[in-house]
Amino acid sequence: MQEREQPSFEEQYAQLPEVVHSYLEHVRVQKRLAERTHTLYALDLIKLQSFAQAADQELLALQPAHIRRFAAQMHGAGRSARGIALILSGWRSFFRWAAQRELVPFNPVEGVRGPKAAKPLPKALAVDDAVQLASFQNPEADPWIEARDVAMTELLYSSGLRVAELVGLDLRPGQQSRYEGRGWVDLESGDAHVQGKGGKRRIVPVGRMAILALQRWLALRSSALVGAAQLKAQDEAALFVGRRGERLGAQSVWSRLKQRGQQAGLATGVHPHVLRHSFASHMLQSSGDLRAVQELLGHSSIATTQIYTRLDFQHLAQAYEKAHPRAQRSSVGETSGPLRKPDDKEQDEES
Repeated sequence: MQEREQPSFEEQYAQLPEVVHSYLEHVRVQKRLAERTHTLYALDLIKLQSFAQAADQELLALQPAHIRRFAAQMHGAGRSARGIALILSGWRSFFRWAAQRELVPFNPVEGVRGPKAAKPLPKALAVDDAVQLASFQNPEADPWIEARDVAMTELLYSSGLRVAELVGLDLRPGQQSRYEGRGWVDLESGDAHVQGKGGKRRIVPVGRMAILALQRWLALRSSALVGAAQLKAQDEAALFVGRRGERLGAQSVWSRLKQRGQQAGLATGVHPHVLRHSFASHMLQSSGDLRAVQELLGHSSIATTQIYTRLDFQHLAQAYEKAHPRAQRSSVGETSGPLRKPDDKEQDEES
């Protein structure tokens, strides 16, 4: 039996109700849509009309329960959460337009949400790349700036700090009359006392290389400052400062790290959270202790930390493929193959 051909876009477009044609003309004129964008609007509504017909419902009589069912059907068919959200947005706009013209009593898509998108895996550097970045020295850079940037990079990777925790660090602990500190580094004990989200404080270890980098920075910190006579108390106490002695801001740290990553020749873009993710991933790979990583990162819930177990699986899978004689691809026969997770589709959606 010959398979029935799928109707063309033009045929499906022609079969849309008049109210849909009116809406599409409205958005085309009002939003000055390009032809391709106008086609995407139409495709969303063709899909809606198809669902309505399959449910034996008039388009303008659809209820929230129908919309939820349609979203579930798309999800079951393998459409991504982001794709479903975009389609729902198109439907929501159509019914909002119809409600404004009293063609429907309410918007049935309002309040309907699609499936929750899988949280993307955090980007982490390979161990070799992280070491390359942390140990990178730019001989052409200003020694004062270079010492500061190396110390920041080493400390972020050594202790897994958030950028806000890094820039909140002071030279010493204690509460002053004009300013209460948010954290400090104790070089003698090799610990950093930090204030994280929600004002929660924790103590994290600082590695040997980070301590050496901090010592080099502190030896230069007070030199070569320009116009630092009238500093605020919180700037005077800051561990990391700019040329005028003001406390370094998060945006400056992002900018400096991005530049250092490029100078070090890394293919992966570098920012503070990449180093935090790298710290967590590498700690988990080495120790396998999820609870310890949770404490070091300052996560309230173990569920937040568990995302790094997915990164760890990727690391283990790659190591397995490289090392196991029965896992490698073979040019001789078909007896070996790459490690695959049981549900490739699910993995694709999550990554």
